[in-house]
Amino acid sequence: MLVPSAEHKIDRMIELLVKNATVVVPGPKIASQVGVTRFVVSKWVKRLRGLGVEIKGHMGAGYQLMKIPDILVPSLIHGELGGSEIGHAINHHLQIDSTNTAAMVLAQAGAAHGTVVVAEEQTAGRGRFGRAWYSEKSSGIYLSVILRPPFSPAAAPILTLMAGVAAQQAASALTGLSVDIRWPNDLLVNGKKVAGILTEMNAELGRLHAVVLGIGINVNHSEMPAELKQIATSLRIESQRPWSRVQICVALLKELERHYHLLLEKGSAAIAERWASASSYACGKRIRIVSGEAESLATTLGLDPSGALRVRYDDGREEALVAGEVTEVK
Repeated sequence: MLVPSAEHKIDRMIELLVKNATVVVPGPKIASQVGVTRFVVSKWVKRLRGLGVEIKGHMGAGYQLMKIPDILVPSLIHGELGGSEIGHAINHHLQIDSTNTAAMVLAQAGAAHGTVVVAEEQTAGRGRFGRAWYSEKSSGIYLSVILRPPFSPAAAPILTLMAGVAAQQAASALTGLSVDIRWPNDLLVNGKKVAGILTEMNAELGRLHAVVLGIGINVNHSEMPAELKQIATSLRIESQRPWSRVQICVALLKELERHYHLLLEKGSAAIAERWASASSYACGKRIRIVSGEAESLATTLGLDPSGALRVRYDDGREEALVAGEVTEVK
């Protein structure tokens, strides 16, 4: 993994090439303005090409950006966010083990509310229940957001639903696809998973220090691995066209900002209401619930204001679920 100063300089190099996209920028000029050697510039150009950034080299003259890159660097995102708290600081990585792991470290070190960690590729991306998250290079959005809400640890689960609604709104608005939400945190298109959310927290008894929302969206994957094809998909596969990851990332951060303030101003019931209106799983859905070794069939009855999923089991018992894995019974 590149050290943060190198990542920052790569962003500066991309920003310089974007601002001078119609001309060839001399290698010495790039090296001087970024603060590295020409050899390092050449090495970074090769690495960026490996991420799909189209940079043309002109022998003895320099480098030219052939089109605006779809890479999630701060210089391409910040300008679209206005004065948003979420995304005011963005830590970008070409490759990282896990954005959630990095965000938890930053949170423990005192990183401010709204700090974002984003990567072009994860080598050890994590999902719920300790599962791996498939993170194809330069194809998805893999980011984590640090929040410092004025909540108790018991109230933190509503943030997962908030993130689900925000991601659903961003993806559906930009692509026009019908994006469903499976309780509590999976986004589905045509019944297959297109995004997931992993929420982790730094807390002690009665006090919540920080929450990290990890969000993974399959954007431009042209094909899913054989073992995932039956259960996972991407926005590109479902729409038969590629999408700008930068635009989707910006929309996601804006929706997170909007829904976070809705939560602060109107409470968890407002988020539960938004979630229920966006999800086919909210009420009347036949589901299978897996919790540990136990498996049960039930029908959904709606969300309570805290975000718990109310269900009626086939034996007539009713319960408000706060944990567990839910799948549709077809």
